[in-house]
Amino acid sequence: MESNVFPYHSVHPPQKKPSLKTLIIDDEDDIYYLLRNILKQRNIDAVYAGSIHDGLEVLKQNPGICLIFLDNRLPDGLGVQYIQQFKTIADVNIVMMTAYDTSYDQKMALNNGADHFIGKPFTKETILSIIDQITSGHNTGLSGFIPDQETR
Repeated sequence: MESNVFPYHSVHPPQKKPSLKTLIIDDEDDIYYLLRNILKQRNIDAVYAGSIHDGLEVLKQNPGICLIFLDNRLPDGLGVQYIQQFKTIADVNIVMMTAYDTSYDQKMALNNGADHFIGKPFTKETILSIIDQITSGHNTGLSGFIPDQETR
């Protein structure tokens, strides 16, 4: 007896969750790999730049970037001095990172437009907490992104 059962095919293709695209600007490769692996847990793509100049170029060439992890002490200058330039190029949230975790550095970063400030070394929980704050709409432009619920 032949079966008249046909496989069900939806007329609507499955929708892929939007992927948040981030830029990590740091001259330490280890920081990039660590952050990239943490971000992958939330289905977040990351691109890398090792200097401020390279970061500006990457941002110009990738209009989908909406989050930047920016080291403060880079070979070609202080990241804190370029926050507004990054924000002029794109509507981005900036997380300033530094090993010099002083109240003065934090105040300078936030006064210059950084959305978040973290000291190095940082924890996975700190990064994920910032991602959750940004993606839940507590910062501009990212409220439509839904982090991967399986990793929550």
